[in-house]
This record gives sequence, structure tokens and C-alpha cells, in this order.
Amino acid sequence: MIFAAGLGTRLRPLTDTMPKALVRLEGQPLLWHVLQRLRQAGFQRIVVNVHHFAQQIIDYLAANDNFGLDLRISDESEALLDTGGGIRKALPLLDEHSPVLIHNVDIMSNADLSALYQSALTSDADAVLLVSPRQTKRYLLFSPDEMQLRGWINIETGETRGLPPSALHLPPSTFLRLAFSGIHVIAPSAFPLLRAMPPRFGIIDFYLAHCRDAHFLGVQQSGLQLLDVGKIDQLRELEMRNEK
Repeated sequence: MIFAAGLGTRLRPLTDTMPKALVRLEGQPLLWHVLQRLRQAGFQRIVVNVHHFAQQIIDYLAANDNFGLDLRISDESEALLDTGGGIRKALPLLDEHSPVLIHNVDIMSNADLSALYQSALTSDADAVLLVSPRQTKRYLLFSPDEMQLRGWINIETGETRGLPPSALHLPPSTFLRLAFSGIHVIAPSAFPLLRAMPPRFGIIDFYLAHCRDAHFLGVQQSGLQLLDVGKIDQLRELEMRNEK
């Protein structure tokens, strides 16, 4: 599933007239880049959620014969449902017996998507999150031994979430601080938990709400390179870098 419904406010003024998914990078829409990566990794059934300038995305896919893929649209035109709500709404379009890989449309990376999906197939995890030690203000916290998600911290404000009160007194080395990539795999075992959520919610809120009673596994990939091009300055930086 590709998250393509967002308003793309960080890419204004480009997104004043088009959806974020159709903003171009190296001459092709961001959506094209993610679709190619997914197809190369062996994925054939792909759900794309839409909201902001939804019809432009639908028309783009139709004009390209869905790139030869089994493409399905999860239409959020009436209301943007956030990342978790978007997955919940799309569940009927997915194979309820198979894990679903989720990919933000504005994330460009060299991630081995096949290996990530395989790790979900071969583990008993309810979800597998691709994470890395890149610098950020907000980190997910994992147990060093099992790589089980334990909580979240904002290192600027000191705010924490998902942790029991007693954990606040533990030394920082108790947890691995890793940044979320925007790429993850949700197993069918987590679908009932998703269905029990309200229509609109963030997927990180979901993970943190259930990290004490579900198995959410963090996975790192050696040599991972990842760039969030959902920001206008980073998009232009990447364009200039590729022009050199």
C-alpha cells in the first residue's frame, strides 16, 4: 500500500495545484518512483490511497494502464483518515491472509523491500518496522536484545509515550533510539486491532498504544540510504545533487 493521500503542505506551492504523489523528481512523479521500486521487489497488488486532488492520481494511473499492476484505489476524498485510518479503510482491498507492506509516497530509499517483507513472513511479529539510527528529534525506542518496540521519545522536549511510568527512571542505554523510515509491514494478526480503532488515527499512535501487548519488531538494513522528499528544500537538494 502506498500512502498518497496527504495534503503535501511541506511541498507548497507545488501542491497548491497537484497532489504530493504527482510532484516530479528526475522527471517522474514520486508515485512512479515508489511503484517501480515495489514492482522490482515483486509486488503485484498495490493499493493507493487518495484524497488531495484525488482524481489527478486516478487519471494518472489510468493513463498508464496501471503500469501493468493490480492497482486499487482507496478513496479518502470525503475525509483524510491519517496513516492508521488509511490502512484500516483499505483492509477490504487487501489480502486478509497476507502481510501488507506500507510505503510513504515521499520516501526515496535503497531499502531491500523484498527482504523486509520476508522478515515479516518468517517472524511471529504483528508488524515489522524499518528503522535506522539517522538523526531526528523523535525516536522509537526498542529493546536492544529483541528489537521489540517499547515506546517513543522526543529528545528536545523529553516527552515519552508508550512506556510504563517505571521506565522513565531507567538509563538511556536501556533502549535503542531509532528513527522510523515510513516503510513497514503489518501482519494479518494485527488486522483485528486495526479494525477496532476509530476511523481516523495515526499509525505510530496505534503502534505505541499496543506495543505492550503486541509484537512490533524493529528491523535495520545495512547501508540503508533514505531521504524524505516531502519537504520542498530536500526535494530541490536531491534534484540538484542528481544534476551534478
